[in-house]
Amino acid sequence: MKFTIDALDAETSARATTFHTAHGSVETPVFMPVGTLGAVKTLSPDDLHKNQVQIILGNTYHLYLKPGLDIIKKSGGLHSFMGWSGPILTDSGGFQVYSLNDLKKITTEGVEFRSHWDGSTHFFSPEKVVEIQRIIGSDIMMVLDECISNPSDLETATAAHRLTLEWAFRSRQGFLESSALYHFDQFQFGIIQGGIYPDLRLESIQRLVDIGFDGYAIGGLAVGESQETRNSITQQCVKNLPQNQPIYLMGVGTPLDILEAIERGVDMFDCVMPTRNARNGTVFTQQGKVVIRNAQYKEDLNPLEYGCSCYTCQNFTRAYIRHLFNVNEVLGLRLATIHNVHFYMSLTYQARQAILAGCFQDFRQKFSQAYILDQDKNEK
Repeated sequence: MKFTIDALDAETSARATTFHTAHGSVETPVFMPVGTLGAVKTLSPDDLHKNQVQIILGNTYHLYLKPGLDIIKKSGGLHSFMGWSGPILTDSGGFQVYSLNDLKKITTEGVEFRSHWDGSTHFFSPEKVVEIQRIIGSDIMMVLDECISNPSDLETATAAHRLTLEWAFRSRQGFLESSALYHFDQFQFGIIQGGIYPDLRLESIQRLVDIGFDGYAIGGLAVGESQETRNSITQQCVKNLPQNQPIYLMGVGTPLDILEAIERGVDMFDCVMPTRNARNGTVFTQQGKVVIRNAQYKEDLNPLEYGCSCYTCQNFTRAYIRHLFNVNEVLGLRLATIHNVHFYMSLTYQARQAILAGCFQDFRQKFSQAYILDQDKNEK
């Protein structure tokens, strides 16, 4: 993967980088909206382009079950199937299998699980997950890993860490011994596990780097640990990872969490928070979250956020969007989602511009102070 460092912040470890895929270049820091089943919920590919979305995330587990691999392959891959021309990263499904609880059985060979749709039994090996992602045709594929909750005891974390490393080796072999199906290069990222234990995290990094991947993801965070622990683990991982490759923090997070991680040198993020919160009636603004269902917005003829250039804020009032939610009109979900995705794209774009200008710390502090200051007021 061609990767360049465009700027380094003088006061922190924040950096602006660019990596290149067959479906376009990606400038970081970057947030990837989650399109689990081949769609970012309520949004079209045109909506994504208009809101400066550079790359989206799909999920191997979900796409394998529905719509299934046959139709994706007949369509020429997920890009063609969903009408999205930009880059796609696919998660391996490890986190989704982790969430199944009693519907899974993990062995050294892989994981057997029952579909949450119809109860049918399926098996994912590391090699099978690579094969599935070849058919999906994602630009970046993740290796199969075992995710555990935090905090887990050392024995549990060690076992999952060792299994993840064994699977990573097999995943890389499966990747190198197979070929892309749609005549463009695909890349593969390794996933660092090890729970909340620094020694395990360091060993994970060393072993993954020895295997050799196109980028590295920090997994197993935002699953129950404290913010302090998450920041500490993130910082340790970034400092020990190769600096000439992308670094991805999986499943994070809130606007403030993202800025904390950018400060520590992370390039890539994903989370369901902007889209899920939008569908529940919560929108993000630079002055904190707005729960648009609240009665205080019944006659509020202001936009969701002053100064926001998104389609929602340019055309609709808080009172109207509140009305849509209160009568269960699906347009409300769509307008809130457009705004939240735009907000997250704007946040990472502004962070990049601040890094390029050499003033990231000042930007982060001003944003955080305004966001925290008005947070309680907006949530009442």
